[in-house]
Amino acid sequence: MKLKVTTVGSSAGVVLPKEILTKLKVVKGDFIFLTESPDGFRITPYDPEFEQDMALARQVMRKRRDLLRELAK
Repeated sequence: MKLKVTTVGSSAGVVLPKEILTKLKVVKGDFIFLTESPDGFRITPYDPEFEQDMALARQVMRKRRDLLRELAK
């Protein structure tokens, strides 16, 4: 899809069509993230840093499963 860069105040911006917002499952006020990939850039509603943190948390939870069960009692 072709998007036009436009002026927004003293900055530049891109207007995302409604169909793209629907596919991304975002609404006005949500954050989206632009990440660099080997073939260019990627726009996603998911925070890549949060995903890394969650991967680490899953590792800890898997490794310390018994301890977490005891703490949950």
